[in-house]
Amino acid sequence: MTRHPDDKSLANPNPAQTLAATSTRAEIDAFLSAVKRLTPATGTGLRGRLIFALDATMSRQPTWDTACKLQADMFREASAIGGLDVQLVYYRGLAECRSSPWVSQAERLASLMEKIDCRGGHTQIGKVVAHARRETERTKVQALVFVGDAMEEKLDDICHAAGELGLLGVPAFMFQEGDDPIAERAFREVARLTRGAYCRFDPGAAHQLGELLRAVAAYAAGGMRALADLSARRDAGAIKLIRQMRQ
Repeated sequence: MTRHPDDKSLANPNPAQTLAATSTRAEIDAFLSAVKRLTPATGTGLRGRLIFALDATMSRQPTWDTACKLQADMFREASAIGGLDVQLVYYRGLAECRSSPWVSQAERLASLMEKIDCRGGHTQIGKVVAHARRETERTKVQALVFVGDAMEEKLDDICHAAGELGLLGVPAFMFQEGDDPIAERAFREVARLTRGAYCRFDPGAAHQLGELLRAVAAYAAGGMRALADLSARRDAGAIKLIRQMRQ
């Protein structure tokens, strides 16, 4: 993360509308025909870049532990397509917001995450979105993933940052744990403004989050074609994301 009064670099880290769960076979086939004409998210021979951002305030501890285990699935899915570099971003406390170096191995990301403990504090989603914009201004980022359960900021400020990110072509995939209506409204707006996707998963539902993370990794590594291929295998996470991104 660029140096900011409230942001710190992680140089030595110690990180509405209900979605339909399924699509018909005809809908998937029609979409597959359309995405064959789309350009992949990365150029030929290039690795995808994905920012994996997490709320590390105290209420997030159970899902943080889950994410530590599931992030390896992201790398495995992306490796089958062409590879993925991931940057971990997290916030906690009153003003702590940090980013890791870009990593290309699941083990390295897991090591970074295991050194971080959740602490009480307020949300800093606006900082996360602004950081994603700065990163893609340096080198193209294919996707931002955010996992959280609350929003305690001014929605207009977050929407402004999301609009700037959307203009740069970086979709934000906003995954909400629980059913807080304020968080849902904010997450949906960020997803809409960046042409990404929003999804809510149940607390403790590791399989739901795992499906969604694999789907985003496929998109970041290989674009809509890779995401469509994953949906054709009846992957629930990919189907959910596709239904939103084609709207």
